[in-house]
Amino acid sequence: MSEQPWYRTTLRWGQTNLVECDPARYDVDFWREHWLKTRVQGIIVNAGGIVAYYPSKFPLHHRAEKLGDRDLYGEIVKVAREEGIKVIARMDSNRVAQDFYEAHPDWICLDIDGKPYRQADKYVTCIGSPYYTEYLPAVMEEIIERSQPVGFADNSWAGLPRANICYCEHCKTQFSDYAGKTLPRAHDWSDVAYRDWIKWNFQRRTDIWELNNRVTSKAGGDDCAWMGMISGEVLNNSSRFIDLQAILKRGAIVMLDHQRRNAVDGFEQNTEAGKRLHELAGWDTLIPESMPQYQLGAPAFRLASMPTSEVRLWSTSGFAGGIQPWWHHIGASHEDRRQYKTAEPIFRWHEANQDILVNRRPIADVGVVWSQQNHDYFGRDRAPDKTLAPYRGVVKALDRFGITYMPLHADDIETAGKRFGVLVLPNFGTLSDAQLGHVRSFVANGGSVIATSESTLFDADGEARADFALADLFGVHRQAGSHGAFDGISGNLETHARHTYLRLAPELRSGVYGPKDDTAPAQSAQRHPILKGLESADTIPFGGYLPVVSIDDDVEVLATFIPDFPIFPPETSWMRTPRTDLPAITVKQAPSGGKLVWFVADLDRCFARDDQLEHAMLFSNAIRWALGNRSQVAISGGHGVITADLYEQQGKRILHLNNRLLLSRVPGRQYDLVPIGPVEVRLRVEGTKAPSVKLRVAGKSIPATAQGDELVFVVDEILDHEVVVVDVD
Repeated sequence: MSEQPWYRTTLRWGQTNLVECDPARYDVDFWREHWLKTRVQGIIVNAGGIVAYYPSKFPLHHRAEKLGDRDLYGEIVKVAREEGIKVIARMDSNRVAQDFYEAHPDWICLDIDGKPYRQADKYVTCIGSPYYTEYLPAVMEEIIERSQPVGFADNSWAGLPRANICYCEHCKTQFSDYAGKTLPRAHDWSDVAYRDWIKWNFQRRTDIWELNNRVTSKAGGDDCAWMGMISGEVLNNSSRFIDLQAILKRGAIVMLDHQRRNAVDGFEQNTEAGKRLHELAGWDTLIPESMPQYQLGAPAFRLASMPTSEVRLWSTSGFAGGIQPWWHHIGASHEDRRQYKTAEPIFRWHEANQDILVNRRPIADVGVVWSQQNHDYFGRDRAPDKTLAPYRGVVKALDRFGITYMPLHADDIETAGKRFGVLVLPNFGTLSDAQLGHVRSFVANGGSVIATSESTLFDADGEARADFALADLFGVHRQAGSHGAFDGISGNLETHARHTYLRLAPELRSGVYGPKDDTAPAQSAQRHPILKGLESADTIPFGGYLPVVSIDDDVEVLATFIPDFPIFPPETSWMRTPRTDLPAITVKQAPSGGKLVWFVADLDRCFARDDQLEHAMLFSNAIRWALGNRSQVAISGGHGVITADLYEQQGKRILHLNNRLLLSRVPGRQYDLVPIGPVEVRLRVEGTKAPSVKLRVAGKSIPATAQGDELVFVVDEILDHEVVVVDVD
């Protein structure tokens, strides 16, 4: 068998992101020792672009301030090769200095008034200019000739972001050739030219990706790959015109520049990112991720140490999503030296357990559907609230209740029937006819679907249809009007527009402890399983957006809408309209046996924003009802902060249990780890009677009991994570 290429076998990475004074202080012996202690197999080394760390032959290729005629990049490459470590040449290449601008003003992006776009003291280069098609390829050829790196990475390769339109002559000509139109004058989604401009920019970045790979493979050999870098946040990629679906299908390895949790999510976002990207790139593709040892937060301190707990939780969350570790320092020398101790135990654990961290396939109950097109053409300028928040809310609810899920691209719904019991469409407005057909086939084959808000109401360009495209399937039809809005959090008690509720059916309060209520109907029926846990509540908070709908006769309504009323002063806080017939949650049984739930009230978006537990309960109940209580994993004792991600290898099940307890709301500031436990796990594993399971973090085996087709065991405590390995027949 021939040896596998480097991008299949290099699992641990390191990066000392050189700064311009490093040629005068780089300690070769220390960094060599650090590579060996942290067990890295590859390193990312600054080569060229904005700053060159070797004596380039190109006069405008700006050399690092302290470089002189030294080849620091080449020296680092030589030492790495002596240790058998692979080297990726790092580029940072979308800005140039004043002298470059004066030599090539036509390579620079222009605003509508013909003025160059600038970032600080640098000029932003145009993705359509010869800078990208001639100059940068020549620089890469020079680097390959000098040092033969295994590949190239570039974290600023995508050029000017969506917030700006370039009006240079290159863009005018190329857009005219692409769309037969002049460039749009403003960011206006109602303008067809603007939507074409969006599509052209996505295509242009994909073309650059392919061009760079042709250049590097021709100069450096078939396995010399150009990999750019991508973000783990979907809207960040959209803002930079990086088509994840197109790009990841073309990549040999994914260099992930996703360095920290954001201000609204916890560490679980790193697991989600890994799963979502693997679903597009393939589960055989490696995804190393830049994991900073310096303090990224609000504010960021580039030279300070990240708290160890923050790095551990981020790293182990990545492992649960199939991500490989990559330590990252800014600069080659630091007076805060705590950061040099953080990576070693994490990387050594990864090396000792790499057999179960790669070459595996995910198992999950739920497919949560997403696509960049839904964010771009339905979410448009309001994507963070309109489309991303509903997705986040669903994922957050599933994590809260330990339900296994995978992000599923809309183009892959066709495969869902072989993988999932339930699909979720979180305010998924834009489904193509082919994608809609795959949803129908999924239901026809017995699958269950949960849709929310305005799912399927829009075409591929975000234009409204006359009715939901799946109206006949769910028995839910769009009518004129809506209540509420996609607004954010407000603590102003004088503004009561979000003070809305849902009324649950049937009402049960006549039989529940409390004062006499003459308006309470006599209890007439049992509630639907989706409302489990809310038996003492006839109303729950809402506060979101409700499109007005009508329903068919075979649809059951589980909740209706209660409109807003004053809440301040408190004497005014009583329901003016306590009842309506506006459906908020509906259910229907498909002829195939599949279960169909429509959360007309956008509880997914509300949960992402408000963290209202009832909203998550309703989603988890809907999932478990749709699954028939035959979930892959069930967790108790985790207090809602232990999440589960399940994988399979030949003869094994691999279960990641991650502690998501968040002690600091500020990204980069988690100082402590708090153990959670004991946690009981019920794992559905057919064909095993294993008397024990192995805990790879605790380093021991614990007893397990077979109960039907479930294996039951208790993990005493989970500090940052635990990885359970079960042998199966």
